[in-house]
Amino acid sequence: MSETCLSGADFKSSQEVRWCPGCGDYAVLNSLQSVMADLGIPRENFAVVSGIGCSSRFPYYMNTYGFHSIHGRAPAVATGVKVANPDLSVWVVTGDGDGLAIGGNHMIHTLRRNLDVKILLFNNQIYGLTKGQYSPTSPVGTKAKSTPYGSIDRPFNPISLALGSRATFVARTMDTQPKHMKAVLRAAAEHKGSAFVEIWQNCVIFNDGAWREWTDKKVRDESVVNLVPGERMVFGAQESRGIALDCGDPKVVLADKASVWDPSTPTPGVATVLAEVDLMPDLPRAVGIFRKVDMPLYDRGLHEQIRLAQQDKGEGSMEELLYTPDTWEVD
Repeated sequence: MSETCLSGADFKSSQEVRWCPGCGDYAVLNSLQSVMADLGIPRENFAVVSGIGCSSRFPYYMNTYGFHSIHGRAPAVATGVKVANPDLSVWVVTGDGDGLAIGGNHMIHTLRRNLDVKILLFNNQIYGLTKGQYSPTSPVGTKAKSTPYGSIDRPFNPISLALGSRATFVARTMDTQPKHMKAVLRAAAEHKGSAFVEIWQNCVIFNDGAWREWTDKKVRDESVVNLVPGERMVFGAQESRGIALDCGDPKVVLADKASVWDPSTPTPGVATVLAEVDLMPDLPRAVGIFRKVDMPLYDRGLHEQIRLAQQDKGEGSMEELLYTPDTWEVD
């Protein structure tokens, strides 16, 4: 078999997968393994980097290079991996606590730099590994072990945060819809630059049903609109209704009056409006591709700077750097 003719099974490691029965992580793992197999990239050219949390067990289950790093620092570690190995396809797996609380600062700077890495943020609105504390995405009023009277924190909207960080690819999908998830992951993989994907993921033990209102098969068609580049924003079981943007404000209309979605506009203003429809209860929530634009790559720019510096000053040496005359002693 050619190394580039692979199946999802080729990306499964020999490790026993250990998540709670019914956890949404299983669906994400299977989808990512399937998508990677379809990309035609040899396994040794993938690296999966994670932080800490339930989702961060991912590298153990992938038959690729992997790095289970430290809490919140997966984007920083991935930056080093990508810069040192520019031919690798580097993926970051993180959760709403790991990526938006402990590692929030690393996340936004990785996105604004447009490093060519793919970041998957599993959002279950709770700290699952540590048995159920409220997280940065928990809704106001969430009663958990750390908030027995209900959370009074206003939650992050991960899509708005990524758009505000000027990420060049921003998307949302859900663990209960593998076909949609594979399409989004494939689009993220093909994007050149920082790709941020929020995945609505269910934690069956500590926050079961957090996304049920939008992910349950019985209501999904009526409560969610899929953003597909170049297509009308329609929803409903018969796709009879849609979203029109009236001077930037979204409103429900008949399907033939719906606006055609374009994620490549230079500014993220309209995408941000669609990301915030959770504040508008009469509108369906948006999934799919919010933003997809081309911008210069950080890693490519860095290597170009190194090339120019070496051209100007030579390759140099670590010994000369450490023992340069521009040092001094502190008494």
